[in-house]
Parts: sequence; structure tokens; C-alpha cells
Amino acid sequence: MSNKELTKDESLALITDMIGQAKRNVARGGSFYFLLWGWVVLIANLGHYLIAKFAWYEHPYIVWILTIPAAIVSMVHGARRSKTAQVKSHLDRVYSQIWLAVFIGVLIILFFMDNVNYNVNAIILTFAGIGTFISGQALRFNPLSMGGIALWIASIVAFNLNPIDQYIVGAIGILAGYLIPGYLLRKAEK
Repeated sequence: MSNKELTKDESLALITDMIGQAKRNVARGGSFYFLLWGWVVLIANLGHYLIAKFAWYEHPYIVWILTIPAAIVSMVHGARRSKTAQVKSHLDRVYSQIWLAVFIGVLIILFFMDNVNYNVNAIILTFAGIGTFISGQALRFNPLSMGGIALWIASIVAFNLNPIDQYIVGAIGILAGYLIPGYLLRKAEK
């Protein structure tokens, strides 16, 4: 790139183009993560709820082991996408850092969950809502922003329920916050 002075219109066009490229980078394949994690967390929430509610097994949290292969798949998918990305913009880096921060926040919550008597679902829904809402705002994709709001509403409801019923609310929140926007994002990617 040369050191040529850009006009106001050229600068605006360049910025608009860079934002558009970043949005395309994030949006292209971005639905993968919302759909993968949406289905895994929905199944784990429902499984935990059913196992605990009907006392099918003494350790209902065992269903959350599903998140381990999902994390591996996410990391492999992310590494492959990173290698094939032609351009990595500032928005790409910010987007990935948002989700890294959410992930670290969730890990801290899980590490100290005995301090909150294992009632972590509402807190995790809050963090998921933050990541989803900011993603929607960064991409200017309203269904994701609305998904973040749906996750916050689910969090508020969950905070007011007993621990077992929080899992059914978590499943509904993930459906509204990850899966519906994820499928809409997939449709927009095409």
C-alpha cells in the first residue's frame, strides 16, 4: 500500500470495504459455532434436567461431558479457518477475543461453582448473552443481538428458579439465543 493521501470519499470507501470484509470473514462459517454449541448445550441442558428430575442417574451432570468433543471440534475448525483466511482484519481479532473472554469467564465460573452451590446455569447464560449480543452488534446482524437479549431474559428467569428447573430454561434460552440466530446466520452466509 502506498502512502498516498486518501480523499474523504476514498477513506470512507476503504473503511466500509474493510468492515464488509471482516463481516464476511466472521459471518462465513460463523454459524458453525452457534449451531455446534447450540445443539450441544441444548442437549446437555435437557439431559441434565431429565436425569435430575426423574432421578435416572445419581450424577446428572455427566451429560456435560458432551462439551469436551465439542471444544475439540471448535478448536480444530477454528485452526483450519484461521489457516485458510485470506485477510485477517481487526474485527476478526476482536470477534475471536470476545469469545475467548466469554470462554475464560465460563471456565472461572465452573472452577468456582461450589462457591455458588453449583447454581451456574443463570450465570453462564448471562455470559453467553454478552458474547452473542456483542457478536450481533459487531456483525450488524440483528438476529444475533436479539439472541443475546433472549439469553439475558433466560438468565433472569433462571436466577428465580430452583437449580433443576434452570436447565429447562437454559435449553429454551439456547434455542432462542444460539440455534435460531445460528440458522438465520447460516442462511445469510449463502
